[in-house]
Amino acid sequence: MIFALTGCSADSSSIRLGAAGIGGAYHVFSDIFAGVVSEADNGYDMQVKTTAGSAANLRLLSKGYLQMAIAQNDMTNDAYYGEGNFAGGDKYRGYSAIATLYDEACQIVVRKDSNIKSVNDLQGKNISIGEKESGTEQSAKQILQAYGLTDRLVKTVQLDYTSAADKLKDMEIDAFFCTAGTATTVISELAKQCDIELLSLDDESIKKLESAYKSYNIYTIPAGTYNGQKQDVKTVAVKALLLASDKLSDKTVKDITKILFDKKEEIQLALPVDISLDEKTAVEGISIPFHKGAAEYYKECGIDVKIEKGNN
Repeated sequence: MIFALTGCSADSSSIRLGAAGIGGAYHVFSDIFAGVVSEADNGYDMQVKTTAGSAANLRLLSKGYLQMAIAQNDMTNDAYYGEGNFAGGDKYRGYSAIATLYDEACQIVVRKDSNIKSVNDLQGKNISIGEKESGTEQSAKQILQAYGLTDRLVKTVQLDYTSAADKLKDMEIDAFFCTAGTATTVISELAKQCDIELLSLDDESIKKLESAYKSYNIYTIPAGTYNGQKQDVKTVAVKALLLASDKLSDKTVKDITKILFDKKEEIQLALPVDISLDEKTAVEGISIPFHKGAAEYYKECGIDVKIEKGNN
């Protein structure tokens, strides 16, 4: 575990927010949002906790080690209802939705001087698919499966973004997956140190992914997003979702939801990711219940959301 799991009351003014690895958009957003919340005149002290990613955040949130977290929308749905990679195991409950934040693009990074020009060229290569329990791990496995690239055809390792970027730069791996908002900090920094390319997904594979996994949508990473990127990159994306423990009081979550939208311009100015926060679109595509505190805020905005609670 990356951080110490110490107990504290969910009604405390101290709120632990689960991010992911340093270098990804979760951590950047979390640092900025925690600063905004802590500076607000509400007495809240939000502390960012580095984790392995979405699956870890959902587990830690459901077990009470976190009070808030960010996770991929598809993984949140699967964990809550016991579907997908979570089928046959315990459902992770005890948390509810606040809002969707931004699109997380599934990015595949290679060195420009490699012979890898398409996803099919990854056959026989050494690839980082992200940390264990991360959303990147799930997306990478699903994309590789869509191309028929089984474990026998590719060699996979599980690295955090910073380690993966370092090893790609040093030619110790051939590619790495990164599911995060663009422009992702670690990729931006890597592009300044060596020439890289991002692989596009072909139309057939995108259709397979959209058909098999309803949370995916087609996404274009515009040319110029990263240093030396001369062409648009076609891929898929999934929404990042802000979650809160059901044990957090309705007042606390309502206050934090209000801060999120009141300070959206300040948050956006500090972020490389386009969050485009809007109350109406922030509630779309969410299949789990909303926290009652968030629902109270949305109701004041004329928006009704479902609030039925799940049990731990």
